[in-house]
Amino acid sequence: MADAEPSMGYLMHWGARLLRRLADRRLKALGFSSAYLPIVGTLADAGALSQKALAAAVSIEQPTMAATLARMERDGVVARTPDPNDGRSFLFSLTPETKRKLPAMRRIIEQVNDEALAGLPAGERARFRVQLLAAIRGMEAELRGDAEG
Repeated sequence: MADAEPSMGYLMHWGARLLRRLADRRLKALGFSSAYLPIVGTLADAGALSQKALAAAVSIEQPTMAATLARMERDGVVARTPDPNDGRSFLFSLTPETKRKLPAMRRIIEQVNDEALAGLPAGERARFRVQLLAAIRGMEAELRGDAEG
């Protein structure tokens, strides 16, 4: 078994873990975690959203989203306000401080992405990204098919 190649799932998981560690190391100075990135990016684009809308937008289960938003609120990354259209719900938005940090966050992510791809020849980096995205879309389609069937 020692000669067996690691599975695709193992390699993708290992790569994702390393990418998160690189990102977390650099984002810490801004008071961010890599776990915040999908939510920060979504709120930067969409403005204020409910927890339910955020969970759907970033494909995170509701309990995980609730815990993440609580940490983000504690860290001053997001603010919670009552939803004017639903008295039982809240809207989450980026704080002014987080909005101010967005350009620095984007530069850090670009740097981390460059570091992650540094092991590939320059001419292969864009191709790798396209292929990885195609694999992800294929897996998402398979999961949608399972849910429908």
